[in-house]
Amino acid sequence: MSFQPNPGDELIINGTAYVVGRHPAAPGLAYAQAGRQGIVYQLIAKNGAPHEAKALKVFFPKFRIPAMVYQSEHMETYGNIPGLQVCKRDVLTPERNGSLIAEQPDLLYAVLMPWVHGMTWFDCLTDQRQLEASDSLALARALAGIGSAMEQKGLAHCDLSAPNVMLPFFSEVELPEGTSAVELVDVEQMYSTKMDRPDALLAGSPGYAAHRTVHSGLWSAYADRFAGAIIIGEMLGWSDRVVVDKAWGESYFDQHEMQTPCERYFILRKSLEARWGSKVVELFSRAWDSQDLSSCPTFGEWLVVLNAVTEQEILVEDTETEPAGTDTGDLAAMSGTSSEAVPSLATPAPLKAEQAEMLNQAALEQGERGVTDKLFRQARELEQQYKPAAALEVYRSLYHFVEDGSPLHVEVSAAITGLEEQLNPQMPEQPEKSKAWYRSKMFIVTASAAVVLLAAGIPTVSILADQSNQQQIEAVKQEEAVKAAKAAEEKLAAEQEAAQKSLTEKQRQEAEQQAKQQALAAQKQQEEQKKQQALIAQQVKYEAYLAQKEQNKQAAAKLAKQKAYDQQEKYEKYLALKKEQEARAAKEEAARKAAAESEQKRKDAVQARNKENVLQLISLYNKAYASQEGGSTAKAKSFAKRFRALYDSNPSYYRSVGEVGYRASSIYNFLGDTNFRLPKI
Repeated sequence: MSFQPNPGDELIINGTAYVVGRHPAAPGLAYAQAGRQGIVYQLIAKNGAPHEAKALKVFFPKFRIPAMVYQSEHMETYGNIPGLQVCKRDVLTPERNGSLIAEQPDLLYAVLMPWVHGMTWFDCLTDQRQLEASDSLALARALAGIGSAMEQKGLAHCDLSAPNVMLPFFSEVELPEGTSAVELVDVEQMYSTKMDRPDALLAGSPGYAAHRTVHSGLWSAYADRFAGAIIIGEMLGWSDRVVVDKAWGESYFDQHEMQTPCERYFILRKSLEARWGSKVVELFSRAWDSQDLSSCPTFGEWLVVLNAVTEQEILVEDTETEPAGTDTGDLAAMSGTSSEAVPSLATPAPLKAEQAEMLNQAALEQGERGVTDKLFRQARELEQQYKPAAALEVYRSLYHFVEDGSPLHVEVSAAITGLEEQLNPQMPEQPEKSKAWYRSKMFIVTASAAVVLLAAGIPTVSILADQSNQQQIEAVKQEEAVKAAKAAEEKLAAEQEAAQKSLTEKQRQEAEQQAKQQALAAQKQQEEQKKQQALIAQQVKYEAYLAQKEQNKQAAAKLAKQKAYDQQEKYEKYLALKKEQEARAAKEEAARKAAAESEQKRKDAVQARNKENVLQLISLYNKAYASQEGGSTAKAKSFAKRFRALYDSNPSYYRSVGEVGYRASSIYNFLGDTNFRLPKI
């Protein structure tokens, strides 16, 4: 790239005069920042305030795309979003800036936009500068707010990384009120449904690209979610000295560690949980374990969780939170290798204690541990307080939360049955004894009437036998008596028959009632036997469950031990790989230093030669001037040609040295017109 301005050089763009800014750390160099697509130079308006400086982004040839004009016109509408002020941009085109581009061809399709003051997040990482907790939270909130606003408009940066995140929050220049604490730059890859897909797509920056998508280009509405989660995690973790000291270098994570159970992940995860709470860790873990970008948490979710952190919590974190450690126990706890301790319920009998433990485990698996645990404890407490009715109601409520056939179902069913029997005791039914038929009142009355009638008939027959003379008189009476006796007998027989029928019916009803009672008793006994058998079967099932649980526990312990061995093996391999990488990096660094020293020697040689050439140019000019003054035009012209040939070998350098440029201009005029008088310099 031939465009290499010096500090103080003047450029006129769209009618405004700018001068190239001086680098604060090296006043002899232009203030510039190099990126993956080009170099950004600071331009200061001659009549503007420091915070109104502009940035001129000069693209490398590969990224000088004419469609940049169309893209910038659409980006203009997004410049009002906090954190996207670089979207307010002008593209230098041949139509509007032809003369400037003709003079500096590298400025074709260069972009003029606001200069963002402050360091980059990359600078903060590489300097290992620990932040205050309040500053970490402010930066994370600002980035989450920018990402949320962009998502709501269907936008994505598509190259979110530490060098592209600016921090006006730490600017030494006084900025206008309301300036965003975070600004995004390098937005040429921005995704929008209204913009065309770029010809050259970037695959994400190392340390921020998901390893599952790192080999493919990023250009979608979800492109920023994973990288944004990593940067937010870095910002929140940068208030912890342990996290800062453990950083890989240009980012917290090495690219090879992305989405793997590495040591840095567990350290950062523990620090986030200790300082910012479980909800922050949940979002970060979702992003880390995601299979694709769309399953990562949105920036809106991040913003809600971060806004819920209060100032008091920050103060507590600053004063009371202990630094996150990296001992073996912590790593084991973070990686899930330690066993979970499930609190058991206090029950009076050992068997019920085991069932209560099983209840806790089942409720944990179903997500209802709080409900079942609370109801079970409450029912037990009511039983111990001798309140069976209240305990029964609680058990009935708990019954709806347990699975049929589970050990807890057996426990609750048995408790309900026992309390119901306690509250509603049933007395055994005594069958009514039937009265003997000969003790019936109806039979006694009928028999008495028959005896009276028979007693009255006996004297009548005796009188007829003794008094034959009165046979005729008594015959009528006897006939009447016989008729009366027959009528009485018939009446008695009818009454006896009715009594017998009534007695038979009553005996039948009593027999039916007794049969029913016996059937009910047999049915109840059968039901009791079934309940006992069911309880026995459930007890057998429960014992089998306990045996299976013990087997599972032993298998889990064996698996955990094997997992620990595998993890240790992976960690040892990782350490070996890391050592190899460090050795290779050291070797590359040594080679780079050697190359740099060689390049510096070459530059020093070139610089020395240039200085010698400057002296020779001055000498040639003086000889040409002396020859012309002496009247030897041919000799003066010969010296002038030698001057021009030497000057044209590096005009950009010689022009900037003293009056050499002025001498060169005079030589060119003399060679164009020998009558031109060379001035004495």
